[in-house]
Amino acid sequence: MYQALYRKWRPKTFSDVVGQAHVTETLQRQVAEGRLSHAYLFTGTRGTGKTTCAKILAKAVNCEQPENGNPCNRCPSCLGIESGAFLDVMELDAASNNGVDHVRALRDEAIYTPAQVKKRVYIIDEVHMLSIAAFNALLKILEEPPEHLMFILATTELHKVPATILSRCQRFAFRRILPREIEERLRYIAGQEGIDLQADGAELLAHIADGALRDALSLLDQCAAAGGTIDSAAVLDALGLAGNLQTAQLMDCVLRRDTKAALGLLHQLYASGKDVGAVLGELSALARDLLISKTAPEGGAALLTGGYDSRTMEGLLQQADSARFIAICTTLQRAAAEMNVSVNRRTDAELCLLKLCDETLSGDLSAINARLARLEQQMSAGVRYAAAENAARIAQAADAPAPKQEKRAAEAAPLEDEAPPPWEESAPGATEEAYDDAPPPYGEPVAPAAKREEAPAPVAAEPQPETPKASDAGDADLWLDLMESYKNRLTPDKRAFVGQADGRLVNGLLTVYCPTDVAKAMLDTEAVAAVLREVTGQSVGQEISVRFTVGEPEDGKKRDKFQDLLRMGSKFDNFNIK
Repeated sequence: MYQALYRKWRPKTFSDVVGQAHVTETLQRQVAEGRLSHAYLFTGTRGTGKTTCAKILAKAVNCEQPENGNPCNRCPSCLGIESGAFLDVMELDAASNNGVDHVRALRDEAIYTPAQVKKRVYIIDEVHMLSIAAFNALLKILEEPPEHLMFILATTELHKVPATILSRCQRFAFRRILPREIEERLRYIAGQEGIDLQADGAELLAHIADGALRDALSLLDQCAAAGGTIDSAAVLDALGLAGNLQTAQLMDCVLRRDTKAALGLLHQLYASGKDVGAVLGELSALARDLLISKTAPEGGAALLTGGYDSRTMEGLLQQADSARFIAICTTLQRAAAEMNVSVNRRTDAELCLLKLCDETLSGDLSAINARLARLEQQMSAGVRYAAAENAARIAQAADAPAPKQEKRAAEAAPLEDEAPPPWEESAPGATEEAYDDAPPPYGEPVAPAAKREEAPAPVAAEPQPETPKASDAGDADLWLDLMESYKNRLTPDKRAFVGQADGRLVNGLLTVYCPTDVAKAMLDTEAVAAVLREVTGQSVGQEISVRFTVGEPEDGKKRDKFQDLLRMGSKFDNFNIK
């Protein structure tokens, strides 16, 4: 009867476990020295060897002839535990036995001494699935266990295990297995099984397994069932995944904003049976690698998945900046999260590609940042191009030989009829004299600037009678415009009364109209008058005098408090914009 590869090649000793030396060496030393704990807790992701190490530890503590902490796998105890014939070593699944009654039955049986081995061992897999009552029932026996009893708990979600359980166990964390270690193990097993596994196929399987050796062996078993040589193309066909080459092509279409090519390539992958969710997942992994390579080209090399050659990565990195890659990663992550509840996965994948190719369709903050970065890049590129073009034109004109005098005279006439450039027309002071002063074309020697000196000086205009300013005519806005300047120079007890008053400046006299006698008494001081004279004089550019009176302005214009607030608000807005 055929047995799956991950079951057939499950490690029998601690030395056979791949990628968990920090765990196996400690457990092996504890068994060899006899310093065993009554409870262990193994944590880590799936397929990393938690249950396997638990079974090896159960055999090692009961082995009749242990070999440096490893079970011999030949004695009756090792063979009985391996075959499952001994009831003293039991493996329980907490997902299906999570009730308090199951744990109470286990607790009642645990007090009896083992019949066939030295220690009774209970391996509880997925222990985080136990109920609160079941954890409480298990806690008592963990606090005061008999000498012949050992618990080995395994979980993939450590945060769901109560702290009271954690504090009574020795905890061992199983890490993800490195791709190169998975690749070596796959090639060894393939050689023993007679499977034609190529190096690129083993590398791709190790990458897809994502640190789980059991997943890698299951994928190898699936690919081997198709027959023939197992290379990267065969792995992709057997698993229904988009290849690295096609993923790189799709990313290239996205970075070039070629929507038509991106949708066409997605249609080809979909028609060939590829899962659109897997396509977006591989595109997201590539975007992550590109982002890490862009932001940390040296230190981030160890974090890359390693599924793409350096030439492909360099070609894609040159097409975008970090902001664009962040926007791509954000959009892909959001699409992947919504894919599980999607009504039409293909439509969602196409919408995701549309947003990736055109940031204006996304509307989120990362897309806006990417658009701004793109605009800045285009503006800077345009400035550089214009500068280079002007420099080349100037250099070409300087290197050109001077033409004959007759040719210059013949060509000079039509030049005078040409309209001046638009930027010269809009420039202030652009007159015919300015054009006459320009250097002659075609490298003609420049005449001395005598013409500018010989030009008659402009006749000084006769002094006109000074027109009174708006403030001199009694501008009601002047007082409000200078209000903050007045207050900044006055003491706090004067500021409130200045805000209640009104003022008019007419012919150098600033009349301050106070609403009450109390306000006039507070303001009619030399200190206040000095501040008003100085601030108002600096504003209008002349010396003024100040007088205080009680009443309303003589022009009959009363202050509109609402309009004052509007004016003040506009001033603050202008200040913030600047």
